[in-house]
Amino acid sequence: MIEKNDWRLMKQEKYLKNKELYHIHFNQKEKHDHDHCVFCMEKFMFYEQIGYCTTDYYHWICKTCYEDFKDMFSWKVIDENNVE
Repeated sequence: MIEKNDWRLMKQEKYLKNKELYHIHFNQKEKHDHDHCVFCMEKFMFYEQIGYCTTDYYHWICKTCYEDFKDMFSWKVIDENNVE
């Protein structure tokens, strides 16, 4: 059970509560060669990495943090792309 005082919680509910997420391979942006999980700061750098991101591809969430916070944030995965 995740505690409300978990060190990874930094007011993300303001922009991530009830969001739809894609479950996809990381894809580099034009001006950025990597991204970070908005909770634990795990680095996303390679296409082989799979995570969850908002539909604007701006906020990334690693698998561990997704599993830990999915109920608290009421996320809905809208496109799983059959990733492993």
